[in-house]
Amino acid sequence: MRLILPNPRGFCAGVRMAIDVVDRVLSLNPDRTVYVFHEIVHNRHVVGRFQERGVVFVDDLAEVPSGSVVVFSAHGIPPSVRQIAADRGLIAIDATCPLVTKVHSEAGRYAAKGYTILLIGHARHQEVIGTLGEAPDCTVVVESPEHAETIELEQTDRLVYLTQTTLSTDDAGAIISVLKRRFPKIHEPSEPDICYATTNRQHAVRQIAPKVDVVLVVGSRNSSNSVRLTEIARNVGTPAFLLDDADELDEAWFPNGADSTVLITAGASAPEDLVAGICRTLIERFGGSIEQWDIVDESIEFALPAALRRMMADAGLDGHASISVDSGLSGREAYGAVPLTVSARSEPPRSLSEGSSA
Repeated sequence: MRLILPNPRGFCAGVRMAIDVVDRVLSLNPDRTVYVFHEIVHNRHVVGRFQERGVVFVDDLAEVPSGSVVVFSAHGIPPSVRQIAADRGLIAIDATCPLVTKVHSEAGRYAAKGYTILLIGHARHQEVIGTLGEAPDCTVVVESPEHAETIELEQTDRLVYLTQTTLSTDDAGAIISVLKRRFPKIHEPSEPDICYATTNRQHAVRQIAPKVDVVLVVGSRNSSNSVRLTEIARNVGTPAFLLDDADELDEAWFPNGADSTVLITAGASAPEDLVAGICRTLIERFGGSIEQWDIVDESIEFALPAALRRMMADAGLDGHASISVDSGLSGREAYGAVPLTVSARSEPPRSLSEGSSA
């Protein structure tokens, strides 16, 4: 079996930052319970590993005792939640992805100028709920092209669209096309809202999927960007399956058995050790080789949240550290990860028996 690993895949800078925030908060508060509002990222393994270390995940701040430490998840929160935390005297650490914060800022800025905001995304997704909370009285969530066709607005002179950061560029584009046709004066954000990591991972799948027999996307079912990767592969005609880990592998997915060529990628919240586990399992069952295909050179750096930097400084630690991502690592040094050695694209694939290891 020929296994192809695209680069980039897996953890993005925002996810790594959010996970690192919880890691550091745990280290700085060894004798107190650390709470996280919603799942820190949408991956059941990441959440489960933190639960094993004593982290308590809540969906209501009423469950957090006054004066406790609470981390806000990477998906962002509405201002009302921030106010509740302040009223309850909670020590709040905001791990919202800076690219989500950008969309929040845009919503607030356009609302202040009297615009109606058409927010493209999934209404029940935590990111959309958070962005909607910035300007609930002048924001309308648009979930599909069909929905965009039927929206009726009181005014269209001051109109702007924003998007959930983890959407498929194809899906968002279809909705945007309808909105631009129906509302020619609609404004668009100065920079696209769909994040670089989502776009890059989608580009890699779109480019490679037509060349393989099967696509495996490592990620949880509540991970929007992971679901989109699966949909993109299917849209180009390649069977694709979303799985949390190697335990979910099904040999029926590989009708060509050991003769299959398989693309294995990971959503932005999936740890690399899960990818490695799937590679090991497939090699054990079918034999074969692993290749890495470098599609996009990706690097970005995010500063740690200000509240965490202050907490670190109070403990005598460097409070100015930042989190960086280099596409050459692609999550291999991220939370819970293990090294995965693969052959370069320009080299003949090496089988595991010849020295490549997962």
